[in-house]
Amino acid sequence: MHHSLIFETVRAIAGRGLDAEESRRLSEALDEAFGSCPALTITGERRVSPRGIALIQRFEGCAKRRADGSYAAYPDPGTGGAPWTIGWGATGPDIGPRTVWTRAQCDARLEEDVARHAQDVDTAIGDAATTQAQFDALVSFHFNTGAIRRATLTKRHRAGRHDDAVREFARWNRAGGRVLKGLVRRRAAEAALYQG
Repeated sequence: MHHSLIFETVRAIAGRGLDAEESRRLSEALDEAFGSCPALTITGERRVSPRGIALIQRFEGCAKRRADGSYAAYPDPGTGGAPWTIGWGATGPDIGPRTVWTRAQCDARLEEDVARHAQDVDTAIGDAATTQAQFDALVSFHFNTGAIRRATLTKRHRAGRHDDAVREFARWNRAGGRVLKGLVRRRAAEAALYQG
């Protein structure tokens, strides 16, 4: 039994993602219910390390701090509009040009978003041999692109073709049809982390 399958099912039933507290409680309940049953041992989900979170924070930044200490949403640099972003790269239907959050809201959303993206990556790569550094790099990539399920990068990783996977990062350097220097730097940092 694997946590990610159950988490995906609960998210589908609820029609939304789980917040950090809900995820923790569900994980504890699963461990308590099945942890002692040899046929159903929980293997645990992969988690992003502090190094991976630092990489995400480095490139996302907690941007657009206002004079009052709150944070305002800003438009996508590639499109000049949607998707609107706030805090540590949070996007979604709840974020628009008038969205304003506290730093605590930005930090809480980062924790929730990283956990959700880590679950997506865990599901996409399955049982492929993966180092912590590779996993962190893949989560950063997915956090920024949302493309872990369709990227050739994922296929190369799953096949154990890690040198080919490293080269795939650089292909994801565009937004709004333009090559962006920030994306070039981010993909290079992710590729370097992936290589360990």
